[in-house]
Order: sequence, then C-alpha cells, then structure tokens
Amino acid sequence: MSGRCPPSGAEAKLTWLSSGHDTTASGLSWVLYNLARHPEYQERCRQEVQELLKDRDPKEIEWDNLAQLPFLTMCLKESLRLHPPAPFISRRCTQDIVLPDGRVIPKGIICMINIIGVHHNPTVWPDPEVYDPFRFDPENSKERSPLAFIPFSAGPRNCIGQAFAMAEMKTVLALMLLHFRFLPDHTEPRLKPQVILRAEGGLWLRVEPLNAGLQ
Repeated sequence: MSGRCPPSGAEAKLTWLSSGHDTTASGLSWVLYNLARHPEYQERCRQEVQELLKDRDPKEIEWDNLAQLPFLTMCLKESLRLHPPAPFISRRCTQDIVLPDGRVIPKGIICMINIIGVHHNPTVWPDPEVYDPFRFDPENSKERSPLAFIPFSAGPRNCIGQAFAMAEMKTVLALMLLHFRFLPDHTEPRLKPQVILRAEGGLWLRVEPLNAGLQ
C-alpha cells in the first residue's frame, strides 16, 4: 500500500510478501476494531455473509462472491479511511507545482504525503473522526474526487497489489464474522504511525464464538 514499485526477481517476491502481509494485517485489525465498536454494522455485515453462503457447505468465499458483499466492502473502506495501513508516502516532484496560495514546490523536491491528513480533511469528509460506512455508498461518493481516498496511494506508482489486498481482506473478514462476534475491551488505542499504522501495545478485542446455528 505504500505505492512503491517493487524491484524484479527474488527481491520483488520478498517486497510483495512483506508489504502485503503487514499492511493487510493492519487493515484487518483496524476494521475488526471499528466493527467491534459499532455492533450494528458488524451484525449487518454478518447477515450479508450468512445470506450469501446460506446454501453452501462448506462455507467458502469464491472470487465472484466478493462483489456480492457491498455493505462489508463499505465498512472496510471506511476503516481504511480512518486508519490507513500506510499512513505516509513520499513522492519526488517531476515538475514545479504551484499551490493555491501562489507558493511553488520546485521540481526535484521530495514531498511527504500524509494519508491520514487527507482522509481526515473536514472539507471532504464531514465529521471525519466518525466511523460511517455510508460515506462509501455509491450515491454518496460519486461526486468525490478519487484522490480524497488513497489507502493504496494513487497514480502510476500506486500499490501494485491493491486488488489482491482488498480481495484478501474481504475474504478473511467475511469468514471471521461468520464464526465469531467481536467486542471492544473499552480501551481506546493510541495510534502509532510508523511505516505501518499500529496501536501502542496492540489492538485488544474480546472474541466470542457464534453458536453452531450461525456457523
């Protein structure tokens, strides 16, 4: 999700695996945290998965099923907005950039882009600290700039694995919600923005297995 283009050969495989597992683990941790704090959204996601898989045994998610989980996808995207796994990226300017106030960022300068700041811009995201999956309802997002939501970076150097990452997170999240209920432990985490967004001391949740009739 950092937007870096991986090298070739063995290094490319290592970059793909290390970048992919750490960022998706962060994304999954934060969406479970957000759904634990909003049980009404968690239950709606669970019902969506149960309806999708009700006549299927074993309960497995297939690739074509991922497009049939719209509300779960909205919840995941809103979590990626609030808690982007890669909170910062850097880019070198390929030309002079004139800012709205007339100041110029010269060509060749390396700029740090604060993705958390972009995702919490109140002029784009009203009440930016509120977890609201309906921000990503198609009707509510059709007029929004695609550069307002950049958990995978943007442009020619965006994340090469973003489609795979979203598919992975949706699959894992759907199957976890099918078997477990996630509850908050009433401890508010303190963000620890590093290369990957973490919480100081980790994210702690209570997990309850669902009864056999719901599995």
